Amino acid sequence: MEMNASYTSLVAVGDSFTEGMSDRLPDGSYRGWADLLAARLAAREPGFRYANLAVRGKLIGQIVEEQVDAAAAMKPDVITLVGGLNDTLRPSCDMGRVTALLEEAVTRLAPACRQLVLMRSPGRRGPVMERFRPRVEELFSFVDTLAARHGALVVDLYGSEALGDPRMWDVDRLHLTAEGHRRVAEAVWQTLGLPAEDDWRAPLPPSVPAGWTSRRTSDLRFAREHLAPWIGRRLTGRSSGDGRPPKRPELLPFESPLS
Repeated sequence: MEMNASYTSLVAVGDSFTEGMSDRLPDGSYRGWADLLAARLAAREPGFRYANLAVRGKLIGQIVEEQVDAAAAMKPDVITLVGGLNDTLRPSCDMGRVTALLEEAVTRLAPACRQLVLMRSPGRRGPVMERFRPRVEELFSFVDTLAARHGALVVDLYGSEALGDPRMWDVDRLHLTAEGHRRVAEAVWQTLGLPAEDDWRAPLPPSVPAGWTSRRTSDLRFAREHLAPWIGRRLTGRSSGDGRPPKRPELLPFESPLS
């Protein structure tokens, strides 16, 4: 992309990562990287418009069915699409179906905007996600293939050591903290050809290793409050986003929420 590019509108498509969990605002709502990116783009472009159709828990089939046509109809300058990761984390996952649906989404979105942006989502270090890693890497390899085929940009967050740091992740170990979302916004900003504000890849300062008791307490809390409900939803086919509307369903002038 050209440096100092100008963009007049953004539509974000996806799941909880793009909705903004767990970057919580004082009123209990979520902000997230897409809102942060929109605020920065709006500061450069009077009348900048933004929609965020992402809803937590959505599978790629739901994203295609519920979000893709709406995003394409808005014909914005930029569309971001991040999806498929929730599918790879299900006990049973048909990767052929996931990649076919992702290709359908890209094929419909790429012609509808000036620039489509895809991502290789960040990967938290640790054993919880290890069993899903082959599926995740298969998905991200296909993202690269689709981007090359359709002229999309890819923001590669997966290989980032900084974003893999456990301190960048909320207590649920599935969603980024406010600092993690800030870095993702910077990464997308730079990928769009805009001048860097800082180094989103910069490592966090060294941490003091937690003691066994502290780690054990944290693991038990995680299992009780987050892992067990998450597994329960997957076994019953439910989602945390069932019945939840997108937070910004229309492409309207951006107004920054209270931070």
